[in-house]
Order: sequence, then C-alpha cells, then structure tokens
Amino acid sequence: MTTEGDDVDVAKLPGLAVLHLFFKVRETVDVGPATIAITECVTAGNQVVAAEIYGHKADFAVTALGDSFAELRHLQTGLVGAGLDLVSSYVSLTEVSEYAMGAPRATLLARLRPQLPPDSLEAYCFYPMSKRRVQGDNWYQLPFEERTKLMIEHGTTGREFRGRILQLVTGSAGLDDYEWGVTLFGRTLEDVKECVYQMRFDEASARFAEFGPFYVGAVGNPEHLLRSLGARG
Repeated sequence: MTTEGDDVDVAKLPGLAVLHLFFKVRETVDVGPATIAITECVTAGNQVVAAEIYGHKADFAVTALGDSFAELRHLQTGLVGAGLDLVSSYVSLTEVSEYAMGAPRATLLARLRPQLPPDSLEAYCFYPMSKRRVQGDNWYQLPFEERTKLMIEHGTTGREFRGRILQLVTGSAGLDDYEWGVTLFGRTLEDVKECVYQMRFDEASARFAEFGPFYVGAVGNPEHLLRSLGARG
C-alpha cells in the first residue's frame, strides 16, 4: 500500500479501495487455502482485518483495504474458493469529508490512509448509513454552512470516545446501497454501543441518518478464528 510524503496535498490523494466481506463458515471450508488467500493479499501490500461475527447474519468477516479493487476481488475469489459462503458485502473508498478539510494534516491522512487494526481495540462493528432525503428533512437541501456546523457537533461527540473507539468512515455513494460504510473498532462492545447511542442524539444523526444492518464481533487471527468457527484443515 502506498505511503505519502509530507509535501503531498492529502486532500488530493485518491482513496483506498475498501471491501467488507461477510461469510458463513461451513464444515467444508478449508482453512489452508483461506489463510493463503489472506496472506497473499497482505504480502501484496494490502491490509486485511478478520473478525468473528456474532448473531445469525454471518460468522466471519474480512475488511480489506488496498490501492486496487482488482487485488481485493482476487482475495474475495480465494476465500470463496476455499469454501466460505459469502452472504453479504460492502464496497467503498476511504475519503476526506468535505466538512473536515480544515483539520490537521495528520488527521486527514489517518482517514485517507488508515493503519488497521488498531492496537487494543478488538471489538468490531460495521454498518452502512445514508443521509435522509425527505420533505422537511433533506440533508442535501441544507446550506453547506449548516451541514458543516452539524457535522462539527457530531464529530465533537465522537471525540469523547478517543482511546475507546476508532472510527473509519468510507464513502460509497454510487458504489453500494448506502452512502457511507462505518467501521468501528472498540475496547469492548459496550463501548461501541455507548458511542453509537450517544452520537444518535446529535441533530446530524437524529434528524438525518438512516442506518442499514449492523454486524458486530471481535477481531482476531484469521486462521484461529476459522478453526474456532468449525472450518476444517
């Protein structure tokens, strides 16, 4: 994955390709080919985060980031070829929000070129979201200044969880069913729950946010996770 020097304008950098994959693990899954697919993807310079998922929606999740969707698609092919049953996915790009252009360079770079997974934050949560477009509550009909004010308020609430939650917001307008994908890494799922709950009181969320399905679990070593979930080999 490419790194950028101090003289590069962060706002002009392209976003990283981001692919969230959610699988069911059957007894026919072969751990060897699955872990080889992940290892090859990482060796090629991409980031891959594996997590076990709680509940009925999926068993195993892979969040992959890289310079090329083609490489991430190769990872997807390898995992499916190893017997994993792909039940859901999400396609997006890292981005610098138009409301954050005045933030410090390090902050912008962390959003555009994140390093995952964060240390000591093993709780995992992913959900997609969009801004509402209904009469009286159409986000895109608000003046830019008002939208910026609401997003600054929303960000202030999020920063109260610094050290407990790391949030990755990726853009998906035109790429998937919602406008953003939100990936949270937390110390515990209780921290994730509290963060999402508190942020929903902000006007940007309370009036304008529409959420998709949530996937929650815990980050871990992919080989160990697959074996614990019943894969063979």
